[in-house]
Amino acid sequence: MSSRERILGRVRRALADVPQDDTPPVPGGPGRDPRYEQAVSRDYLREHGERSVEQTVDLLAENLADYRAIVHRCTAAELAAVIGRLLAERGSKTVLVPTGLDEAWLAGTDAERVPDRSESTPHELDQVESVVTGCAVAVAETGTIVLDGSPDQGRRRITLVPDHHVCVVRVPEQVVSSVPQALERLDPARPLTWISGPSATSDIELDRVEGVHGPRTLEVVLVSGPASADVDS
Repeated sequence: MSSRERILGRVRRALADVPQDDTPPVPGGPGRDPRYEQAVSRDYLREHGERSVEQTVDLLAENLADYRAIVHRCTAAELAAVIGRLLAERGSKTVLVPTGLDEAWLAGTDAERVPDRSESTPHELDQVESVVTGCAVAVAETGTIVLDGSPDQGRRRITLVPDHHVCVVRVPEQVVSSVPQALERLDPARPLTWISGPSATSDIELDRVEGVHGPRTLEVVLVSGPASADVDS
């Protein structure tokens, strides 16, 4: 019996005598269960101030940059060229690719594609130079990107081990103002990863060290609008 099976077995035994009514209701959709909504107060501010769509996207870009993420903007037609340029500038010869990532996104690079496989070891993942993913939602007020393990994002570990993460955000449809708005879009049963800038930590003397818990470099590509001739990055 594995450690996982032993732990789950203990949980099942501990819950064996718990009445069904004592368990949380299962929502028909994230944040949409009326019993849960009635039980939990929702009278807090859902966002701070009123902003247009353009102002919300600009605030996201500003807060991402404040967290030392590198922000780029382009149209959908320019996305492959932008990703290709970012990988080339990084000197990446290998790139991790989630199973559901749009293949057209990588049309501008010759880097070797490394698939997201369950059998990959941490050592193997550490040899890959970059990873490209989509996202579930982006929060403007906090400069946060949220991944939920969808096919275009892959397993959590593929965005934690490689040192360079390129994350694509579709704007404005994937951008919300606040955390409460983001939670309404997310499924709490999925493995959620909240990313606010590149990995960093500080000791008691406030000496900042990057790359301890994840990539040292986070590049966020905001993809919006019709195709155009130039890339604003």
